[in-house]
Amino acid sequence: MARRTTDPPQGSTSLRSYCLSVLLITVISSIAYGASQPASEEPSHSEDQPRVNIIPRHQPTADNAKSDIRVDVNVVLIPVTVTDPLGTPVLGLHPESFQVLEDGVEQPVAHLITQDAPLSVGFVFDASKSMESKLDKSRAAIAEIMKTSMPGDEYSLVSFNDNPKLLGGFTAEPGDIQNALMSIQPMGWTALLDAIHMSVNHMKRAKNTRKALVVLSDGGDNNSRFNQHEIRELLRESDVTLYAIGILGRMVTAGAMKLLSNLAEETGGRLFPVHNVNQLPEAVAKLNAALRDQYMLAYYPTNRARDGKFRRVQVRLVPPPSSPLLHASWRSGYYAPY
Repeated sequence: MARRTTDPPQGSTSLRSYCLSVLLITVISSIAYGASQPASEEPSHSEDQPRVNIIPRHQPTADNAKSDIRVDVNVVLIPVTVTDPLGTPVLGLHPESFQVLEDGVEQPVAHLITQDAPLSVGFVFDASKSMESKLDKSRAAIAEIMKTSMPGDEYSLVSFNDNPKLLGGFTAEPGDIQNALMSIQPMGWTALLDAIHMSVNHMKRAKNTRKALVVLSDGGDNNSRFNQHEIRELLRESDVTLYAIGILGRMVTAGAMKLLSNLAEETGGRLFPVHNVNQLPEAVAKLNAALRDQYMLAYYPTNRARDGKFRRVQVRLVPPPSSPLLHASWRSGYYAPY
């Protein structure tokens, strides 16, 4: 009786080669079968599992267009900080305490998460001439922020005067950032917006999902190439929350603080103004609490159009009757993908 062509050849080496060949053919066949399935045979998605957008948006590239694998994310995540009249974060609220609207349309809250996940923090440090008398206490303020580090946190440092400069890429060692701060010699003007631009771009190298910029400055911008509108759009397209400590003084205008406040509020962050460097420890304590004590609201957007438009988000609080007046800070919106 003739040997069947599918029988394995004799000998250990031949048998091994045969097994590898069969395995390779099986894998290739599986891939080919999966690739050949028509789109209509994909499993349908129920209302509880809609296929929606990746946020923030990314422009399609040639590599992405050729990919056989596509991942769709169906949830929007909005970080929210809730504070009482004294600015102290309030925890313990339930999903029914929040109402979320996207472009004026209410969105049911699917999940409410309170977590202290690792952070990627980018420090944006003013090194202009006006900071000369405030440098030591400002360095100490940055060190105090890093004292609340938890496993997985990482930090970077951009300083700015006439131009921004990356003094330290992301590191898990606070000592690296402190050493870089010691090299700063205050001089020149204030390119604040350029420094924020550099820091947001550097955030693309961050490893953590939660990302924040911490700006420490005593003045308004007077030497940047980028304008406020450009930086606002950049922040809208990023997933970074901006916090700022503004040191007030006779050289600081109300407009300068308004700039920082507007940029922070756009991202769900806050400005912490101080009248002199002796108030820095109090501002740092409030900033640390805002960084760590956040809610994450998750919802499935009812508008699933891939039009690249900005979707404005509004969060309203419905606190328990006995609670004091509460204030919520949240990211103002996101861009839908194309």
